[in-house]
Amino acid sequence: MSKEISKKIAETLIKAGTTFRADQMDAYEKAIVSETNERAKWVLETILENAKVAQDTASPLCDDTGIPHVLIEIGKDRCLSGAVMAAIQEGIAAGLRAMPGRPMALRGDAIQRLEQSGGIDGDAGAVLPAPFLIKSADENDVLRVHILLYGGGPAIRGQVKSVFHKHCMSVVIDEIVTLASEGVSKLGCTPCTLSIGIGRSQFEATALMMEAQVYGKYDIQNDLEKEITSRVNAAGHGPLGLGGDHSVLATFLRVGSQRASGVRIVSIRPDCCFEPRVASLEL
Repeated sequence: MSKEISKKIAETLIKAGTTFRADQMDAYEKAIVSETNERAKWVLETILENAKVAQDTASPLCDDTGIPHVLIEIGKDRCLSGAVMAAIQEGIAAGLRAMPGRPMALRGDAIQRLEQSGGIDGDAGAVLPAPFLIKSADENDVLRVHILLYGGGPAIRGQVKSVFHKHCMSVVIDEIVTLASEGVSKLGCTPCTLSIGIGRSQFEATALMMEAQVYGKYDIQNDLEKEITSRVNAAGHGPLGLGGDHSVLATFLRVGSQRASGVRIVSIRPDCCFEPRVASLEL
């Protein structure tokens, strides 16, 4: 059973790292049709061509194959054992070796890892996933695993910020647009998808941001998501910063529980042109 789980996890990780979702493909095709800047149109066409080749050849979408992140949904009638967790870990390592992932794990003690002075482990499977995020599923009999691959550029340009809301939603949205515009202008690998979580703590906001990547849809955007996308695009940075109409393809926003206080905690990740790299399976 553990070997079967590991095999499925490895296949799911490879799918996340090599395949655009259908709605992601459609978003690029629509952006190409509506883009008015010829240089930007060429960038969009090239990214989409790259994605199609990656899918056809099961090759990584990007040389920065990313750090695995895992979100698990579990229904009340299912159990998540230590053996299953270990099988997921083994499957991730196997998937990184097979894709192949970029060897990025650093050797050494805490100081050596911080300084990057202990050298790089040549084994792609040594790139450990981030701590798993586990949440309750709406369905009773389900154990669903979502695997995401996080590149370095969006991590550099992402932010977590305390926003004093002043009992006005527009204050929060204005701050999100300001933060997102700054990140997008410096990202480089655009067009991006903005993933945003708003929660009561830094951890919760970032967990909601991760959920936004899993559940967000390019073809289903609410009014707030459309507003954020439109306002960030208005700056005209465009694909690769060459100018144009599409700095952002879509915004994925998740708003969680809020507390009676003066602040809202916002987590923003400007996902690069190949993200969110996500794939899912049920065990």
